[in-house]
Order: sequence, then C-alpha cells, then structure tokens
Amino acid sequence: MSSLRPIIGVILALALPVALGGCPAAIVAGLGAAGGTGYAANQERGSGGSVDDFKIKTNIQSAWLNTNPLMQRDLSVTVYEGRILLTGAAPTPEFKAQAKEVASRVPGVRAVYDEIEVAPDESAWQSAKDTWITSRVRTELTFNPNIRSVNYTIETANKSVYLIGSARSQAELDIATTVARTTPDVKRVVSYVEVRPGSPVAAQNTAPPSSSAPSAGAPAAAPTTPVEVEKL
Repeated sequence: MSSLRPIIGVILALALPVALGGCPAAIVAGLGAAGGTGYAANQERGSGGSVDDFKIKTNIQSAWLNTNPLMQRDLSVTVYEGRILLTGAAPTPEFKAQAKEVASRVPGVRAVYDEIEVAPDESAWQSAKDTWITSRVRTELTFNPNIRSVNYTIETANKSVYLIGSARSQAELDIATTVARTTPDVKRVVSYVEVRPGSPVAAQNTAPPSSSAPSAGAPAAAPTTPVEVEKL
C-alpha cells in the first residue's frame, strides 16, 4: 500500500478541487509552472544551477536507497543551489539522524535544512491535501505580479509549507510568505529563501571562468536565516 501512496495522493489531489470547491485549473497551472527549459533559465540559479541541483537530489535519493529503502520511500529532498531541504516522516530519531547524515555527505551539498518529523507516515488523504496546498500556493505566486515565482520552490508536509529559493527583495519575500500563510488549510510557513536582488544569473554578464572576481551584476546573497510564521 505504501508504494502506491504517491499515485493515490495525486489522484486524490485532482479530486480535491471538487471536494473543496476549488478550480482544477489551479492545479494545472501549479504543476505546469515547475517544468520546461525556459523555467529553469529564468531562475536566479540559471539552467546550469538547476541541473547541478537535480544531480544532487538524485544522488541523495540513491544514497538513501542504498542505506535504507525506507528513507527513499518516506522522505523528500528539495535542492536549491546546493541547499537541501529534508521533509517527511521518520519512525525514530535515529532514522531521522541517519537520513540527515547520509544526505549531508553527498558532494555539492552546502547546507542542510532538516524538517523531518518523527511521526507516523502520512495517510494518502493527507498527502493529497499537501499536494493541493502546494498547488494552491504555486498558483498564487505565479499570478502575483510582485513575485518572481520561478525563484521559489515549495514543499508541503503535514500542512506545513516550506519555501526555499531566492527573492529579489525582503518586500517580495514578505509578500510570498503572506501568500503561503493565508492559503486555506496551511498550519505554518517556514522560509529558507535567500534575499538576493538583481536579474537572474542566466541573464547576467558573468566574468570569464578564469576570473575569481564576482560579477558586478550578481550581488552576494544574504545569509539564509529560517523564518517560521505561524498561521493566523
């Protein structure tokens, strides 16, 4: 049954708009925004950074599978510029600690945000609700003219919304956080978004590979400090 849970979750998520009185188009918009070469190229990290992050994610999943198949099955990893967000449910504190240690050893990982909960695994219905929340937040960010939504990655676990990525300003990040916080059924919002103003990396005139000097158009990112916002 556990191996079928992701599939069942997606099916239930597609049915949730009807059950909750929402619009199915919101899911289509939310899922569609996450794919495509143009999407990656317009992100702050650029298409090259997106490829690197995908490699890190794949390597973490493989390491989990080789260590304990339950890690790969029950846990999720989101990667943005080498910063990894771990979510899901662990049966014991030891399981949680080992999963974090294994993930942190993968080459390319520069920061680990451990949001794994020691709790029973989510039901298929709860997983579907989390998928629906993620889709709703993604849709709202996409259609908000004050937010560059491609720079935000969203993960929802047990009604907690986690944001990771980069924002052009603190004001933009505040708007994005408010959007997530005011989404129906959201319990809390935790932000791991870096504030980094400027144009996307892919659109900047970067220095030649032999130069170690940073590009004038690429301001350094502010240190990431997780911000947790409780639901009103």
